Amino acid sequence: MQLYNTLSAEERAIMIDDAGKQRLTLSFYAYAKIQDPKKFRDDLFLAWNKLDALGRIYVATEGINAQMSIPEENLEVFRATLEVYDFMKGIRLNEAVEHDDHSFLKLTIKVRDKIVADGLNDETFDVTNIGVHLKAKEFNEILDNPNTIVVDFRNHYESEVGHFKGAITPDVETFRESLPIINDQLQNHKEDKNLVMYCTGGIRCEKASAYFKHQGFKNVYQLEGGIINYAKQIEAEGLESKFIGKNFVFDNRLGERITDDIISQCHQCGKPCDNHTNCENDGCHLLFIQCDECKAAMENCCSTECLEIVHMPLVDQVRLRTGKQVGNKVFRKGKSENLRFKHSGELPNTALATSEKPADIRQKIKVKKVLLGKAEHYYVKAQVGQFTIENQELTIGDKILISGPTTGNQELVLDKMVVDGAETTTAKIGDKVTFEVPFRIRLSDKLYKILG
Repeated sequence: MQLYNTLSAEERAIMIDDAGKQRLTLSFYAYAKIQDPKKFRDDLFLAWNKLDALGRIYVATEGINAQMSIPEENLEVFRATLEVYDFMKGIRLNEAVEHDDHSFLKLTIKVRDKIVADGLNDETFDVTNIGVHLKAKEFNEILDNPNTIVVDFRNHYESEVGHFKGAITPDVETFRESLPIINDQLQNHKEDKNLVMYCTGGIRCEKASAYFKHQGFKNVYQLEGGIINYAKQIEAEGLESKFIGKNFVFDNRLGERITDDIISQCHQCGKPCDNHTNCENDGCHLLFIQCDECKAAMENCCSTECLEIVHMPLVDQVRLRTGKQVGNKVFRKGKSENLRFKHSGELPNTALATSEKPADIRQKIKVKKVLLGKAEHYYVKAQVGQFTIENQELTIGDKILISGPTTGNQELVLDKMVVDGAETTTAKIGDKVTFEVPFRIRLSDKLYKILG
C-alpha cells in the first residue's frame, strides 16, 4: 500500500507535461474534531494519489489545511473524496487566480499539532465564536467606513508585494507574532472601531477573529475566503480592487497578480519588482525579491558570499553546511543586511511601476514534447541563453520549445549551439549548452524538444 511519494519532483514534472492535461491550483481548510489524524491522513493519500492530486496538506486533531494541484477533469471526483466526511460537505474550494501546471510536484500530507501554528491555547476561548464573514462587495464597503481598522494577518514578505490600501501590516515573520502585537496596538479601540482582518485564503483569520472577540473586541469582521476569493469575486462582479499588487502564495508560483501595480523593489538594486526568489545556496535559501537583471548577474543568489559558495565543488558546499541547522528552508523568512532595499512594517499604498502583461501562466500543451532541461543563465548583451541538458540529447535541427510563466511558449529551430566554448552538433546529458534566443529567457524557463 503506497502512502508516500515514489517520484521526484523532476520526474513528476515530466509526467505532467507528457500527460498534457490542464491542472487547477486550489486551496481549502476546515476546522473539525478529528479523532485519528494519522488514519485520516493515510485515507486521504490513498484517495488523492489515484487522482494524480498533488500538494501540501496539514492535518491535525483540529482539522485540515490544504493547498493543492489536481487535473481539471478530476475536479468533481476530487470533491467527492472530501464530501465523504460530514465536516467537508459543501466546502469552498478557493481556485487560484493564476493556474500553473507545476504549482505542486509532490503529494505531501503531514500530521501536525495544529493546521496553522498560532501559538494559542484553544482551551482558553471559544474558537467557534468567529467574526462576521464579508464578501468582496461588503469588504469594500466597510473599508470606506472611517471607523474601520483593517489588519493584514500575513507575514512581512507577503504584505510587501501586495496588500489592501491603508492596512496595518505587522513586521512579523510568523502568524503567532502578529496576534499580541495587534492586540496591544488596538487596546483603545475595542468598542469604537470595526476590526477588519484578512489573509491569503481565510484560515488565519478564522482563528484570529475568535481570539480578538475573546479579547473584548466588539465589532470583528473577516474577508471570506481571503485574498484569493476576493480576487475572483471582484473580477466576476466588476468591482474596484482595493487590494494592490501581488498575492504571495506558498507553491512554486510564489505569487499571483491581483492588480498591475508593483509596490515593492528588487532587494538588491532597488528597481520596482515583486518577483520572489529563493537563494540558490542550499545552505541559505533566503526568500527575497530579485529582478531579472540581478537574477542573471547574481545567479539566483542573495549575496556575493552565497554566489561564491554555489561556485564551489558540491563536496565543499556540503562540508560548509555540516553541523549547521539549515534543513529545508524553502520559505525561510529571516531578513538579511545584504538586502539593501528590503521594506516591511508600514508599506506604501501607491504603485512604483506597472507590470508588463504576462503570458498565460498555465501551460497549454498543444504539441507532443519531452523535457530536455532547464535555463541556467541569460547573457543580455549577446542575447544568448544557457541551458543544462538533463534528460535527452539535443541536436542541431531539433525543433525546441522554451516555456515558462513569464516567457510563455516560444518555439524555434536550433541551427547553432556551443558547449564548453566550442560549436557542436550534439549536446549530451550533463552538458551546459548556449545558443542565441530572440527573446529574454528567465531562470524559471524549461527547455523541451518537440516530437513529430
